[in-house]
Amino acid sequence: MGTSSGSNHPHQMLPPRQQQGSGGLETALSLVSSDQEPRRESPAESASSQETWPLGDSVAGKKTVSQKTEPDSMEQNVNVMHHVSNADKVSVRDIARERVELVAERMHRLPDEFLDELKNGLKSILEGNVAQSVDEFMFLQKLVQSRSDLSSTTLVRAHRVQLEILVAINTGIQAFLHPNISLSQPSLIEIFVYKRCRNIACQNQLPADDCYCEICTNRKGFCNLCMCTICNKFDFSVNTCRWIGCDLCSHWTHTDCAIRDGQITTGSSAKNTSGPGEIVFKCRACNRTSELLGWVKDVFQHCAPNWDRESLMKELDFVSRIFRGSEDQRGRKLFWKCEELIDKIKGGLAEATAAKLILMFFQEIELDSVKSFENGEGGRLMAPQDACNRIAEVVHETLRKMEIVAEEKTRMFKKARMALETCDRELEDKAKEVSELKAERQKKKLQIDELERIVRLKQAEADMFQLKANEAKREADRLQRIVLAKMDKSEEEYASNYLKQRLSEAEAEKQYLFEKIKLQENSRVASQSSGGGGDPSQVMMYSKIRDLLQGYNLSPKVDPQSNERNPFRSNP
Repeated sequence: MGTSSGSNHPHQMLPPRQQQGSGGLETALSLVSSDQEPRRESPAESASSQETWPLGDSVAGKKTVSQKTEPDSMEQNVNVMHHVSNADKVSVRDIARERVELVAERMHRLPDEFLDELKNGLKSILEGNVAQSVDEFMFLQKLVQSRSDLSSTTLVRAHRVQLEILVAINTGIQAFLHPNISLSQPSLIEIFVYKRCRNIACQNQLPADDCYCEICTNRKGFCNLCMCTICNKFDFSVNTCRWIGCDLCSHWTHTDCAIRDGQITTGSSAKNTSGPGEIVFKCRACNRTSELLGWVKDVFQHCAPNWDRESLMKELDFVSRIFRGSEDQRGRKLFWKCEELIDKIKGGLAEATAAKLILMFFQEIELDSVKSFENGEGGRLMAPQDACNRIAEVVHETLRKMEIVAEEKTRMFKKARMALETCDRELEDKAKEVSELKAERQKKKLQIDELERIVRLKQAEADMFQLKANEAKREADRLQRIVLAKMDKSEEEYASNYLKQRLSEAEAEKQYLFEKIKLQENSRVASQSSGGGGDPSQVMMYSKIRDLLQGYNLSPKVDPQSNERNPFRSNP
């Protein structure tokens, strides 16, 4: 915090995390403090006293896209649920209640889609989208915080999603469930056991800056670099009067919390030991007071040129509320000036012009302060001894604050050096990882080449087998044609042999009949010569038979080829 003049105070504390930044986080997440029960804030309480995350336009777009794809994702999740057995299913209550290693073993068998659905269910509870979500969250948090087995030793064996859910329940911060935020498992364990700041944009080891004051020692998870000493919460507001920093102990407090708890009041500081009380801030961490006019002047000088219209009006409103009850002439003037500028901005005054006017006002009250210092409080000339004492006090105060600044700079230098060493170690680790990845990539490349060679060999074998199959098919066709030709030839030979056999049988039968007729004729001739008469009809029959047999002997031979298609047909 600066002094009222600003020129005599070399240590200008700006709002917290200005040097650290918010880490580029743009997640729309509502948070609940881990050490306070969730409650409904009254309209008079500012959002700065709540643990909130910044909203971004991209979040609305993401919500729209998620709403469009919600039926498909629900259908996929239903399919995943059907493929998971009841024995392997895990609920958020199981994670909060059962032993770490048992749940971790079951979660290792679950698909990623089921684990994402599990995290989304807890996210809905933290967002308040589920009926009785506050009661459910309080029940889960009570289960987790009442367990004595959750320590750094046991949490090492936890599944990553299991650990993220436990940390989200313990801190009430759903950012740990966000897919774009990935902290290392040791960091999550340290956050759970209150050894690291739960603010993802801060992530400092606790106690921060090795501070062992009463607040840093007794409050679990409190970080004096980013959290309010009253509400124990943090937000991402920077370059603003929304935060007040103590000159002496460097702890931070929300302006709203300080006004509400009476930490901003009228009094006197080392700069003004007499006359009407000025507005001062009493730090809860060190119980010492600091004046606020110089603090406000420093913030406006550094940040006002970069504020837009809405931000400038909010800051003027903060300053107006701070100095509303001021009994000091400068404080009252600042209050009136802020009210005047707010009305002018509402009437159309440009924010750049308003910023210039407020900065000119600070220069004017600084000149008035110098004149008042030279002439005394009532315009009277101060006694030489009083002037020397006053100058000595200012010099002593300035030297004290310069020592504080030197200590702060030394601490910051040590911290920066440690951060640099950490970065160097991380770079070495990353270089090792890169070399390992390169070796793994080379190994994979060799494996791919080997697989490609095997594929080419198998393709050549397949082509060879296909060629042999074609040759075998052609050989089978040739053999089939030969078999058909052999069958035709064997049929012809069979028909020829059959006809020859029939012909020989017919010849034998003919010869038999011929011999029989011949015998009959001889018998008939013998009987006629002996004087007996034969039967004329029988004689005529034998004559016809003989003529037929003689005609058969004179007929041409039968061609066996003529009956090759009818081998069983008898001769005429």
